[in-house]
Amino acid sequence: MKGIILAGGTGSRLRPLTTVTNKHLLPIYDKPMIYYPIETLKRAGIRDILVITGTSHAGDVFALLGSGKDFGVNFTFRVQDEAGGLPQAIGLAREFVGSDRFVSINGDNILFDDITPFVKAFEKGKEKSRVLLYETTREEASKAGVAVLEGDRVSKVIEKPKDPPTNWVVVGVYMYTPQVFGVIKNLRPSKRGELEISDLHNYYIKDGSLCASKLTKEWLDAGCFDELLRVNKFVGEKSPR
Repeated sequence: MKGIILAGGTGSRLRPLTTVTNKHLLPIYDKPMIYYPIETLKRAGIRDILVITGTSHAGDVFALLGSGKDFGVNFTFRVQDEAGGLPQAIGLAREFVGSDRFVSINGDNILFDDITPFVKAFEKGKEKSRVLLYETTREEASKAGVAVLEGDRVSKVIEKPKDPPTNWVVVGVYMYTPQVFGVIKNLRPSKRGELEISDLHNYYIKDGSLCASKLTKEWLDAGCFDELLRVNKFVGEKSPR
């Protein structure tokens, strides 16, 4: 299994902080944000990690992470030239992934669950994709990709619905086989001009090859100022003194 950390984007909701540096290098309590997804992948036994970042402040990311020696992993880097959506960024990993299955995690996602059981299940299973779900508030669900459930099966993912049918959201951890790169090539941009990750989820739902696992601990996303403040407070309270 290989790992991908998606650390691109413009970070427009966090300006002017992101005028100075990459969003994923901003501090979450006592560590840069990107350390948390690195630790999540490493805890799951994943050592070969591709970091995909944007053109702005890419040098800061390279300088901080280096080869991966200090983290006990091996880093490879790719630059996403423009903000074309998460699937486009994942598509840049084709050569890195080769014939392996892989886990992609958003660089601003902080999980307190150990994802090892989910990764192992995907590694040994027959599904082509596995997503992780988290039950949040109705307000937060309206800002995310919401999973419509039939029992434990996801029947549809709706992107940022005004009236969420459930409070279960798809968090920024996605598992795929290399077949995903062919699927991404056939996706079409949405009205905002980017490829949408929910379209990728819905492809696998229609294909009957998507599985979902539910998180039991906190999931945090630090994409705007209010979320950044909340995440810092939460992590600070959880950290040993």
